[in-house]
Amino acid sequence: MRKFHSIYIKNFITIAIIVAISFAIMAVSFAAVSYGYIINSKTQDMMGSALAASRLISSYASAAELDSLDIRGLIVLLGETREMHILITDETGTIVSCSDRDLECEHIGKSVPRAVVTAINNSGQYTALSKLGGVYDDDRYVVGVSLHQDWEYPSFDGLIIISGKGENLSFVWRKSSRMFLAIGILVMLAAFVVSFITTKKQAKPIKEIADAASRFGKGDFSVRVDENDRLDEIGELSRAFNKMADSLERGENARRDLIANVSHELKTPMTTITGFADGILDGTIPPEKEREYLGVISSETKRLSRLVRGMLDMSRVQAIDREEAMQKSFDLGEVIRLALVSLEKKITDRGLDVDANIPEEPVMVSGDRDSITQVVYNLIDNAAKFAYSGTSIGIELYKERERAFVTVSNEGDTISKEELPLIFDRFHKTDRSRSMDKDGVGLGLYIVKTILDSHGGEIYVTSENNLTTFVFSLALKD
Repeated sequence: MRKFHSIYIKNFITIAIIVAISFAIMAVSFAAVSYGYIINSKTQDMMGSALAASRLISSYASAAELDSLDIRGLIVLLGETREMHILITDETGTIVSCSDRDLECEHIGKSVPRAVVTAINNSGQYTALSKLGGVYDDDRYVVGVSLHQDWEYPSFDGLIIISGKGENLSFVWRKSSRMFLAIGILVMLAAFVVSFITTKKQAKPIKEIADAASRFGKGDFSVRVDENDRLDEIGELSRAFNKMADSLERGENARRDLIANVSHELKTPMTTITGFADGILDGTIPPEKEREYLGVISSETKRLSRLVRGMLDMSRVQAIDREEAMQKSFDLGEVIRLALVSLEKKITDRGLDVDANIPEEPVMVSGDRDSITQVVYNLIDNAAKFAYSGTSIGIELYKERERAFVTVSNEGDTISKEELPLIFDRFHKTDRSRSMDKDGVGLGLYIVKTILDSHGGEIYVTSENNLTTFVFSLALKD
């Protein structure tokens, strides 16, 4: 039963019904038009024959009577030549001659209906499907015209009636109809086959996408669908699905990495806290050293607190609405100045100077002020943390091609080329930071990168010859 619910079966049935209805309409129309055409064509042909026979017989009738053998022989020849039956009547409608070879013709002496005589007398001709009032045993296609002995001064002298059997016309019509029907059935079958193959081919990628989605639901995030360079809607759907799959896979990998990293970061302080607390409780640690180890416990607890705050910050920046953020604007120069004021004590305590190059006029950029403040604060704090004592931190703000650029540089240990591509990853801490940054949890630069990504900004870092420089950019406000 499920197969009958398939989209390609439904499409095929729909197309088949449309084709069948169209063919039926065409067949009925053809039958009606062709039948009318055949009858009209035959009637016109018979009328032409009747007029020609009327002229010929009228010329003979001037020298002979209508019931003479000469006239009889003439209409027999005409009837056999044209495959028609010919009757000649006098002016009252009584049949006086016939195209039958039998001299004792059954038709002679009979009379055609008075209405036929009247119609020909009034209009000059008559056409009908009729038995002529019993002259014929079955219906025939009949045409009749008047006979005149003198065409220049016509006077009504009689009638000439030509008839053809209806079966002959029906045979022609049936033959043409059967030919049309046969051709139509072949065309319809070809349309069915082509539509079946086409709809099935069109439904195949949709089935592949459905199967891929099902595998996704079961946890297989590696599955992709074949795009086949299609330019139609199916191709767009395939590409959109693959983009969604890439995004989901990255999200799943990020989730797994986050769990692994958080577990790793939590494991060390929790182990330390638990070990020292148990040692104090069970007496393993002597009383005179309890204060020392309680200090370690306090330090590790604060480290856990910073880790939790960092993760909360990370969740907050990941939830930033880019469209909403880009509708706001602020002075980036003012943000840098306020960040320097906030970090002044830390910079001074480390014996550092600040070499700042910030324009006095406002540099208005699009974005969320609080989020960019965190970016600037983290970069300056990071520079102060790893700078050599007695050196300067360089900060510069400038505009270029509708964007504002900020550089933050410091003199310190060079970051290796292997570490540079990883520096913005979550929980990543270089060997240099592990030895110098005891309080960090490896989320600061990741948060910076996430905030800038949500603002359509860019950031990159260079580190060589003991000079490390971070450069980020934001769009200027229109």
